[in-house]
Amino acid sequence: MRRVPETTDSSGRAPGRPPLGGAVAYEGVWRFAAPAVDSSVPRARHAVRDLIRRQRAPVPDALLDTLLLVVSELATNAVRHAALLTPQFGVEVALAPGWVRVGVEDGHPYRPRALAADPAREYVGGRGLLLVRACVAEAGGVCDVERTAAGGKVVWAALPLPLR
Repeated sequence: MRRVPETTDSSGRAPGRPPLGGAVAYEGVWRFAAPAVDSSVPRARHAVRDLIRRQRAPVPDALLDTLLLVVSELATNAVRHAALLTPQFGVEVALAPGWVRVGVEDGHPYRPRALAADPAREYVGGRGLLLVRACVAEAGGVCDVERTAAGGKVVWAALPLPLR
């Protein structure tokens, strides 16, 4: 997985430098890109998990599990539904006091929609966004889809963090 170079984080400082003023040590924005292939899904999930741990963000285990499920589902959607038009997808993680946001970006213009559960269907797939919405809502977060300037989309979820 290739990390996209970034010169500053959300606080305007270079990553790895001490926080300025009253900034929280774990605060920042990180981005990386991955090829739109199946093996990138667990790699994206592990990269996000490792980042959260490395930054020592106050993410309880249950919330981390939810966050990693969201990353897995969104990355899987990018691989399965956007790979023909997008050879790579991007992952962004933003940490700030009180919340964590993850987003997966691809270049496909199709806006995904959550499918309703249908017990009569043999094929079990296609319920990833439904699962994401339910898990994010249960955690007290929000999720949405935004268009990018290049015509693609970012599917994101923001989850509340306990304040220290």
